Amino acid sequence: MPRLIAALVRHGQYRQLPDTPSAHQPFPLVVEGKTQALAGADELRRLLEEHALALHPKVDSSQLLRAWQTAQLMSGQLRDHLSAQPEVRGFDALAERCLGSAANLSIAQIEAILREDPRYPEPPENWKSDSNYRLPLQGAESLMQAGGRVARHLRRQMAALAKNVTVDTLKLFVGHGAAFRHAAFHLGTLAFDDIRQLSMHHARPVLLEYQAQGAWQHIGGEWKMRTPDNDFTD
Repeated sequence: MPRLIAALVRHGQYRQLPDTPSAHQPFPLVVEGKTQALAGADELRRLLEEHALALHPKVDSSQLLRAWQTAQLMSGQLRDHLSAQPEVRGFDALAERCLGSAANLSIAQIEAILREDPRYPEPPENWKSDSNYRLPLQGAESLMQAGGRVARHLRRQMAALAKNVTVDTLKLFVGHGAAFRHAAFHLGTLAFDDIRQLSMHHARPVLLEYQAQGAWQHIGGEWKMRTPDNDFTD
């Protein structure tokens, strides 16, 4: 079987609501985010050449604008590595953790809603970054559930690719840091205790190799050490 590599890329920096834990925000990249996307493409070019990989022309992206813009900028910058016109395809499965009916409310608003609803207990102090905590609100999911959703998408797409490619190939996935970290845990390439300590650099690829029998291995690209003051924004 040819080598098959998934490049996981967190979107570039974007305009973001303050004190708002939902990552389902529909805002575009800022200028620095666009610069990060182009720099990330140059880094991916180096990795393609280092590992002698062909770049698959179909790029999977989160539906959120900042991820789609990042995918468009990176694939456009890498046209010389493509044998066909690049195509960016949006997938709901690559979204960040959803807070359901609390989407895009502030932290204070969410906590006030839970206090006022007699059905629900107080959330834990670290609820925003607790991997297994899910807000008890309609449509919400935990970070671990979001990671499982992303991991399933990666498995399906790479298994399909394995049936169709004949050369060593890299496929680009553009999405969100927390969901990708938790997906890496589900795929067996990141220890649970490392999820909270690590983040992802904006627009810089982390390479996971899809191997026989569905095993995965981290082969390139660096995770980012997480800063104490960034406990939920990815």
